[in-house]
Amino acid sequence: MLYFATLLRYIVGMDKINLYGSHLSIAGGFHKAVERAHNLGCVAVQIFVKAPGSWRTKIVTAQDAERFFAAQERFGIRHFVAHSAYLPNLATPAQSLHERSVTDMTEEMRNCQALHLPYLVFHPGSYKGTTEEDGLRRVAESIDEIYERLGDTSVSITIETTAGQGTNLGYRFEQIAQIIALSQNKDRLSVCMDTCHIFAAGYDIRTEEAFWRTIEEFDKIISLSRLKVIHLNDSKAPLGSRKDRHEHIGKGEIGETPFRILMTDERFRLIPKILETPKDREDKFDRENLRLLRSFIEGQEKNQTLKEGR
Repeated sequence: MLYFATLLRYIVGMDKINLYGSHLSIAGGFHKAVERAHNLGCVAVQIFVKAPGSWRTKIVTAQDAERFFAAQERFGIRHFVAHSAYLPNLATPAQSLHERSVTDMTEEMRNCQALHLPYLVFHPGSYKGTTEEDGLRRVAESIDEIYERLGDTSVSITIETTAGQGTNLGYRFEQIAQIIALSQNKDRLSVCMDTCHIFAAGYDIRTEEAFWRTIEEFDKIISLSRLKVIHLNDSKAPLGSRKDRHEHIGKGEIGETPFRILMTDERFRLIPKILETPKDREDKFDRENLRLLRSFIEGQEKNQTLKEGR
């Protein structure tokens, strides 16, 4: 009976792809990230499209792109997103840093376009020395300038929720909503929710009730239709600490509950869910975190099979 229940689920298409994975290195070329993803069993992957700690951008060549696409065909992994480098600050009032930031992100967007990456995740930046309102306006204007420089592009600039350290923007859903509202390219913008960041910012997600309350607030203020990437990180720091300290899944202040929901609820299945948990050279940490995420899916599937087999 259990066999036929499982077969039926396969036939009617209930066994569907679930997009999850990790942020992986592009050392050796973009195609190497695909190989690493395959070895870890990732279904979705986040990468940098340039050295994250440098202003210098290596432009993606036709050969780079061809090798990347060939690796995707070989290993059957096609769901990739990009994360912006660490240095750009679109909220800064400093003219030279602002110009450099806009130029850098424009070059990153061109690399994303060349690699057919749909989303470039970025932190809104810091408004240090001015006001929050001025910072939000500068971010929106910077986004519009980037799109003006690019012209036609299919890449979505994806605003990441932040922990809110210092004068960093993006730690309240209202701030992200305001950036979108102020932009002339609001139809091209999307959002990345980082579980560690929203928790550190004061949004409780530790219980099922608290998680859905936070998701409801996100939907009301921003809209779940804009949620295109999720970063899966537990938190070393407590609720509302405004400290960005990532921890392994289930090992921090958040616990397993929200991650189990994110891995098993149908609403999040096709949203890339990316680990940014601590790394080690042997990929042991990634393997352990990915194993736990898979166990959530397997547990749900087992329960479903048992119900159908009764």
